[in-house]
Amino acid sequence: MLLGKKRKLGRKLDEIKTGEKLELSEAIEDKDLLLYLGLTNDNNPLFIQHDYASMTPFKKPIVPQIMLTGMVTSAISKYLPGPGSSIKKQSLTFIKPVHHYGKVHFLFQVTNINEEAHSITMSVEGKNEKNEKVIEGELEVCPPYAPKSITSHTLENF
Repeated sequence: MLLGKKRKLGRKLDEIKTGEKLELSEAIEDKDLLLYLGLTNDNNPLFIQHDYASMTPFKKPIVPQIMLTGMVTSAISKYLPGPGSSIKKQSLTFIKPVHHYGKVHFLFQVTNINEEAHSITMSVEGKNEKNEKVIEGELEVCPPYAPKSITSHTLENF
């Protein structure tokens, strides 16, 4: 049971500054693709069939865009602002396809802090192993709130 258990939360609104950056790289491996395809039952031939993809302008199977979105949202949940944060709004553009076994290098940057709305705006850019931009976008994120105590303070002096 997690009630009352201490857990590490991400950074609060007042601990974040405009201009902060986060960089990370993600490799796309078979296990990731198989998990996604198994969870979603998405059998788009462009994602899984080499023979079909070879007859398209993509030439090879591509990584589902929602998987790339998952990498973006995961970075928010894990690193900036981190655990306890929530995405309120996102706008992502997939400029070029990412192929199986590719690698995406992400750059996130805090572009605005809105104390009244308890949110930050972040830009995101992803580049492939050839340093070509494959994804760009903007996110509005609610950083974690300081947790409120779930116990009464009446017995603290005992």
